[in-house]
Amino acid sequence: MAFLYHRWHAWMNSLYDWSMQVSRSKYALLFLIAIAFIESSFFPIPPDVFLIPMVLACRKKAWLYAGACTVASVLGGYFGYGIGMFLYDLVAVPILNFYGYMQQFDEFRHYYNEWGAWIVFGAGVTPFPYKVITIASGITHLDLFTFTIASILSRGLRFFLVAGLLWYFGAKIQKFIEKNLGWLSITFFILLIGGFLAIKYLG
Repeated sequence: MAFLYHRWHAWMNSLYDWSMQVSRSKYALLFLIAIAFIESSFFPIPPDVFLIPMVLACRKKAWLYAGACTVASVLGGYFGYGIGMFLYDLVAVPILNFYGYMQQFDEFRHYYNEWGAWIVFGAGVTPFPYKVITIASGITHLDLFTFTIASILSRGLRFFLVAGLLWYFGAKIQKFIEKNLGWLSITFFILLIGGFLAIKYLG
């Protein structure tokens, strides 16, 4: 077990170092925007993985990064909404099947619009896969204004909170992250997998 943990820790350190290098490149902001956009519709890795090292590498741009992440994520959410509304059979069904959600979806869609705002908000803040909710919102034709407001509030809260904590604590939190990267990454993936399991069994 200890051997596996050390291998995992070494791999995560390599990934962290690579993310820090990307965060210092002149294309870092465009890279973050692209990840935030596609994560809202089909990409499995959340933008926090790149937002965190980017803020640590340049704290004075924390709010710019958080704002860009929020805007790109909301716009990506519209793309997911469009997939659900216009490309249900061609694209949405395979994606929902991939996340193990298709079986529950027929029941879920009957009451989705009643609680749609809270569902979108909850998925936007938590590790719950936001892309599934954006597609579901399009399939059920959730009111677009409601979808927009819930997305802006939830995505903004999530990304600005992450950026704010990193901006405030700076070097201290960076040392903590680097020292405990192995356990932090394991916790993150447990939360991420928990989100997928919640989709599968709580629908």
